[in-house]
Amino acid sequence: MMQPGDYTFLFALGMIFAFLDSYGIGANDVSNSFGAAVGSKALNLKQAVLIATVCEFLGAFLMGSATADTIKGGLIDVKLFEAQPELLMLGMVCSLVGSSTWVLFASSRGWPVSTTHAIVGAITGIGLAGFGGDAVQWIEIGKIVSSWLISPLCAGLVTTFIFLVTKFLILRHENSLKRGLIAIPFYFAITMFINVFYIIFKGSPGLSLSKLPIGAILGISFGIAGVVFLWCFFFLRPYLSRKIENNEPLRWYHSFCTPFVKLRIRRASVHVETAHPTFNEKSGEMDSSSHPLSPDANGVKTKALQEALRSPRGSVNSGLAALDDSTAPSKCKVDQIHDNSTRYDAKTEKLFCTLQVLTSCFASFAHGSNDVANAIGPLTTVYYIWRHGAVDITGKAPIPTWILAYGGIAIDIGLLTYGYKVMATLGSKITFISPSRGFSVSLGTSLTVLTCSKLGLPVSTTHCITGATTAVGLCSGGGVKSINWKMLGLVASSWIFTLPAAGLVSGLMFAVIINSPHKM
Repeated sequence: MMQPGDYTFLFALGMIFAFLDSYGIGANDVSNSFGAAVGSKALNLKQAVLIATVCEFLGAFLMGSATADTIKGGLIDVKLFEAQPELLMLGMVCSLVGSSTWVLFASSRGWPVSTTHAIVGAITGIGLAGFGGDAVQWIEIGKIVSSWLISPLCAGLVTTFIFLVTKFLILRHENSLKRGLIAIPFYFAITMFINVFYIIFKGSPGLSLSKLPIGAILGISFGIAGVVFLWCFFFLRPYLSRKIENNEPLRWYHSFCTPFVKLRIRRASVHVETAHPTFNEKSGEMDSSSHPLSPDANGVKTKALQEALRSPRGSVNSGLAALDDSTAPSKCKVDQIHDNSTRYDAKTEKLFCTLQVLTSCFASFAHGSNDVANAIGPLTTVYYIWRHGAVDITGKAPIPTWILAYGGIAIDIGLLTYGYKVMATLGSKITFISPSRGFSVSLGTSLTVLTCSKLGLPVSTTHCITGATTAVGLCSGGGVKSINWKMLGLVASSWIFTLPAAGLVSGLMFAVIINSPHKM
């Protein structure tokens, strides 16, 4: 009969491999949230990593408990382990080994695999190895498997709606910059309302936010959205107008006091005949042929103009794609796919950089709230059995806050040290991503993930953002020609191998250990 504190070595191994699994999540999945932002040059790589570090930890710590309940006890019948809780403890350690091994291997290859697939396959593997099909909660597995198909479709539909509204109301018009400046406060307010509502509605452990009446939740959400709208209307909108339209050298902190900032003029100014530059469809840079320069074409002024008019997309192919040459198609192939997408006014696209940063932050927050469960769910089961010497049959045991923090910290370390390996694929290699497209992808993804996370469905953020990226590519003007179907096929094939690969490792390990000779 197991006693509390027995098998401490299993608890120690669980801590180690839960850390490695969370590390792999940070190295693999977190890059999905900011890949589009870096690809469109709304953020550089260092900025994206630092912001994602904060957002991921807060999402994991504040909202990571609901989905963890499904992972820790909803995939296999824990009652079968009631007589021997140490077997469930061993099984969860094996599942962490199987999941972390596959995710870290995939990350080293630059493959954007689903960490949710990995842990679900690993836990299913130990259930089959220990008790056959009777131990597996096939209904729950079915819900999760169906979410892998439904979640990218839902994310794609939501993203399509957001991008088409933006496209037809703003981007396609000659006065798109003016229209964009009018729309910015509304976009910010709507984005803030959606995310604040879900954060409060889902609640965080210890704060009981989800117990507030729905009217109070709506009131708080509308109130915060209203404050954001007023700030955008009176401060951010004139700031963006002066910085983008008038090319004033304003700093980011001027957005909080724009009406009180005096007019600033750049020292190295250059006369440009046309008012609004456009993208060169082949290079993705500004078309300098339509913007004659002053006689000092080879001096300081030229460099200043080139920097000021640089495409928001930046060096997607030469920068991000170079991070992972092993799986990237040729630069020429990527350029051909990008050429099929319609380019819009560069200044209007730059207007969406700020929005894309905001939505990427929320997408990262949503990822932390959902995917941290992949590592801390099994660890919570191991910890509970080690501490109480019994299985949590009810599944109601709370997730300790230190475990949530532990998973969040491990995710951040994985992102900081290895996250760049996967960031390229969904940032530029599937389709052309501009700031307006990246904003739509991030908002559609975060909305889908937060909804499923509230329902307790451990959906794959990789699937959601891939569906959103594909959808925005299909709406980009070139239809199916705007999508890199070869890269999309490679990503999808890595999903197919994930579940059986993780399940095979964990199942074989569990079967070998429980059937090995024991010392009498």
